Amino acid sequence: MKDFLCINDCSAEQLKELLAVSGELKKLYKAGKRDLCLAGKTLAMLFEKPSLRTRMSFQIAMTDLGGSPIYVKPEDIGGIGKREPIKDMARVLSRYVDGIMARTFEHGTVTELAEFATVPVINALTDWSHPCQAMADVLTIKEHCGRLKGVKIAFIGDGNNVARSLAFACAKLGMQMVIASPAGYELDGRSIATTNEISSGSVVQVNKPKEAVADADIVYTDTWVSMGREDEKQKRLGDFAGFQVNAELLKSAPRVKIMHCLPAYRGFEITDEVAESPNSIMFDQAENRLHFQRALLKKLMS
Repeated sequence: MKDFLCINDCSAEQLKELLAVSGELKKLYKAGKRDLCLAGKTLAMLFEKPSLRTRMSFQIAMTDLGGSPIYVKPEDIGGIGKREPIKDMARVLSRYVDGIMARTFEHGTVTELAEFATVPVINALTDWSHPCQAMADVLTIKEHCGRLKGVKIAFIGDGNNVARSLAFACAKLGMQMVIASPAGYELDGRSIATTNEISSGSVVQVNKPKEAVADADIVYTDTWVSMGREDEKQKRLGDFAGFQVNAELLKSAPRVKIMHCLPAYRGFEITDEVAESPNSIMFDQAENRLHFQRALLKKLMS
C-alpha cells in the first residue's frame, strides 16, 4: 500500500490490518506509552477545506508518532493546482517531505498528487470519498458491536462521500448498508453496483427512512448541506424533510447506536435529543479519527 485514496483501492486484508494496528496503538497511547516510529519524518497537510477533526487528528497523530506535521493553507501556496500544476507540486513536495495529506474538493486532485508524488499520499477528504472517516467509523462499530460481520448500518440522508466510503467498507468487511435518501440524492448507481460485485446484497438504496432503520444495528446520518453546497441550502432543507434522525424514527429500534461524522447541525439532520442520548457514539467516532490516523501514518510512512 503506497497511498490511501479510496476504500475500494484496498483489499479486505489491508483494511483489517489497519483496524488491528489502530486498536493496538489506541491501547498503547491510552496506557501512556508511545511509538516513535516516525521520528525525523515530516507530513505536509494540504487543505482546501477547513476542518476541526481532520486537522487536529492528523497533526496530533503525526506528533504522537514522533514526526513533524506542516499545515498548509490554500493561500500559502496560491491554491492547489492554481499557481502551479498539481504534478509539479507533488514532485517538489516529494523532495521535501515523507508524506502528503490532502483535504480537497475534487477527487482528481488527490489522485494526481498520488500519480506524481514519490511519497505516500493520503486522502483526508474529497467530494467523492472520505476513507479516513469511514475507517474510523468501522473501528467504532467494531468496538461497540463486538463484530463487523453481519452488522447492519442504516444511513439516512445524502448519498455523499461518507456514504460511498462506508458502502465500500461494508462490502469489503462483511457488513450490510441500507441507504435512505430523498429522490435525486441517492448514492450513485455505479458505486452501488461496484459494492455488490464485491459482496452481493451488501448495499441497498431506498427512499424511506423507516425501511432502512428496521433491524439496524447502527443509524448513521450526515449534514444535508455539505461544504461547497451552501447555495443549495434552502432547496436541500425542503427536499430532506422527513429524513431527520429523531426519536419518532428510532421508536422501532430503541437500542440502535447513533453515528454522525460531525459537524452536526442539530434540529436539521438530527435532533439534539438523539445526539445527546446514551445510544449516541458520535464522539467515540471523532476520537477514533485520531487512533485510525496514527495507524495509517505508521503503515504508510514508517
